[in-house]
Amino acid sequence: MGDTMAGKVVLVTGGSTGIGRASALAFAREGAKVATADVAVEDGEQTVRTIRDAGGEAHFFRADTSEASEVAALIKEVVKTYGRLDCAFNNAGIEGEIGVSTHEYSEEGWDRVIAVNLKGVWLCMKHEIAVMLEQGGGAIVNTSSIWGLVGAQGASAYIASKHGVAGLTKTAAVEYAQRGIRINAINPGPIRTPMVDRFIAKIPDFESHMTNLEPIGRMGTPEEVAEAVVWLCSDAASYVVGHTMVVDGGFVAQ
Repeated sequence: MGDTMAGKVVLVTGGSTGIGRASALAFAREGAKVATADVAVEDGEQTVRTIRDAGGEAHFFRADTSEASEVAALIKEVVKTYGRLDCAFNNAGIEGEIGVSTHEYSEEGWDRVIAVNLKGVWLCMKHEIAVMLEQGGGAIVNTSSIWGLVGAQGASAYIASKHGVAGLTKTAAVEYAQRGIRINAINPGPIRTPMVDRFIAKIPDFESHMTNLEPIGRMGTPEEVAEAVVWLCSDAASYVVGHTMVVDGGFVAQ
């Protein structure tokens, strides 16, 4: 195990699968005490078991990050368990309706995506920042997407929410930079996760289409994104503030 995060307490939301799980494992590998949160309890507990089996320290907390009361309780429990909160990776998100044009998108579906992907990030930051201000500092990474930088057809709520995360990240970053809190975002490209698997199930040629558009010639892995997340939270990134880091195989560079 490494030591770049030794002694630090890290919260990962959406930590049950995909990028969240890979990041939780990477943080633990680097010596962090990891709190994971998700609505998927069985998978979340599996993430924790994997960390503990490797000699790390972790706890799972069931929380819906779109609900203000649950987020407040989550942050309170993390601090109660570990005594502090040094870093947070606000990663919980859903894809919503896929392959649906903007004028055909349901209001219920729109509201749910915005609630989880955007409001949820804001709620987490609201409570995380309050704790970090009392401590004198911390680091936060939010999950946006390449679709938080460019547009595409058939996923208007998801794309709008991820653009919102990018803007929210930049705003909070400049508000708290001089108060010891660094806030950045990660913008993954097409990464082979359960969410992308659902895209592929709904749009059969999605994988081949995205692979053909990728300069690197393949989709990414959750572990490749996790390395960037851990770095952004580490002291090695001490001068990185308000950045939307693209991890996409060159997709948006074209």
